[in-house]
Amino acid sequence: MLKMALSPRYLIATLVAVCLHLIKPATADDFQANCLSLKPEQYISNSTRTVLEYVPAGTNLTFPDNVASCSRPSQVVSSDICRLALSIPTSNRSSITFEAWLPRDWTGRFLGTGNGGIDGCIRYEDLAYGSSQGFATVGSNNGHNGTTAIAMLNNLDVTIDYAWRSLHTMVTSGKTLTKKFYRQSPTKSYYIGCSLGGRQGIKAAEMFPHDFDGIVAGSPALDFNHLISWRASFFPITGSANSSDFITPSQWDTLIHDEILKQCDGLDGVLDGIIEDPTICDFRPEAIMCSNATNCLTPTQVEMVRRIFSPFYGEDGQLIYPAMQPGSEVYAIQKLYAGAPFPYSDEWFKYVVYSNPNWNASNFNLRDAAAAEALNPGDIRTWPSSLATFQSTGGKIISFHGQQDNQITSFNTPRFYDRLLRGMQKTTSELDEFFRFFRISGMFHCNSGPGAWVIGQGGDASAEGIPFAPQNNVLAALVAWVENGTAPDTITGTKFINDDPTEGIYFQRSHCRYPLRNTYLGGNSSRPENWACLPMGTIAQDISSLRSDSTSMRPFKIQRSYT
Repeated sequence: MLKMALSPRYLIATLVAVCLHLIKPATADDFQANCLSLKPEQYISNSTRTVLEYVPAGTNLTFPDNVASCSRPSQVVSSDICRLALSIPTSNRSSITFEAWLPRDWTGRFLGTGNGGIDGCIRYEDLAYGSSQGFATVGSNNGHNGTTAIAMLNNLDVTIDYAWRSLHTMVTSGKTLTKKFYRQSPTKSYYIGCSLGGRQGIKAAEMFPHDFDGIVAGSPALDFNHLISWRASFFPITGSANSSDFITPSQWDTLIHDEILKQCDGLDGVLDGIIEDPTICDFRPEAIMCSNATNCLTPTQVEMVRRIFSPFYGEDGQLIYPAMQPGSEVYAIQKLYAGAPFPYSDEWFKYVVYSNPNWNASNFNLRDAAAAEALNPGDIRTWPSSLATFQSTGGKIISFHGQQDNQITSFNTPRFYDRLLRGMQKTTSELDEFFRFFRISGMFHCNSGPGAWVIGQGGDASAEGIPFAPQNNVLAALVAWVENGTAPDTITGTKFINDDPTEGIYFQRSHCRYPLRNTYLGGNSSRPENWACLPMGTIAQDISSLRSDSTSMRPFKIQRSYT
């Protein structure tokens, strides 16, 4: 046998090459090959694969088969991902559409995303947001397609999916596929959602306390059956848009809203179009009442406004839902006060509560509210008095609510906080060990508004303008709390000029954890350090003596449209 003499230099070079090959990180091509070789349907029982593709960063991903009413025809993907979608049966007459976006630069973290309204719409913007931050991110259509509840008609299984089963199925499937793809289980599991998505997060903590280590529950649609009834109650108050006493959008905007700001904007010491704490705004609509002038309200209209800003009680005198907070009317006129049935409530009663498409929303009354609560379809209520099991797992929850929310009164989340205090027999400091709630002044429903509302709460384009850091990003704050034990005392929100990050920051404000109140100390009100989180009832200074000065923010006029 011929033997060749190999030089030491060659042997060393070969050994180095082999070692480098063994330890080199996976390239984009390796990641792509691993993605396309995955067979996710093999790991999820009875599932059907609908999508499997490698998506490079910068792709404007389109969804030609997505239901048009979801208004999500495309999404820019900012990181390399393996995208997969499945149809997963949940019963013999229901299923969910499931998506997972698995990033190449994975941090080991898992993120579940929620839905909104009565929607069966995957929030692709949240999938892009989570995956861009290194989370293996999953979403689902919550058991039906589009923005209608008609699929729930005579099908309780679809309602159960909507109430809780879709999210749990999505999470268990997502964790299984994450482990198969990366060959290791997620180190920590998180959730982010707002509105219905906020309710989904609290429901998960209640029913499946081991699904998540940390939950962001924004503007949560809690006490759901009563929320649906509260929303339905406005149409009988306002009447139809062509009725003689109907309050027009222009009256709500330029007359009522301006009067609310006149009475309440300055209570915090700053005239900026933001009611920092609406709980101290005792709006008196009779101030704009008259009998024959045009720029005022009739006595009948004043009574309408008073009812709208009053708590909603049942036949037994028990509270059904808290009052709407003043300051929300700028956008509440688009749905709640529009002179038409609130769509989500209308469809819920038609297709779920009564299974009667001919039900007439104009006849809504307290008996309907009682019927919805008694039925509690799919156990959707979501009004726990204790989350002790979730706390025992080490789980953390951050909840937030915009103080000018136009779809869910911001007075309900403090009510839930106080319910947990009583039910778990805790002090506020004890509850704060796992549940913290932040009131976001000047935020409408989940986003937008005149305040410093950008807090990293989802995939809105404005989130790109702030760093993924605990002090000003609610998801990053949750990660720091779960993984490092660093609990957030404030969340600093950002208001961009014209809500466009490219135009720069207009101002920032640090939002306080409840029950502390954000209190103006003086100086330039656009600077967070000139505010302090103080106990409610603390008088930092005599607000009656506060004056506007050159360092305060100029009055802020909201730009809006009604289309």
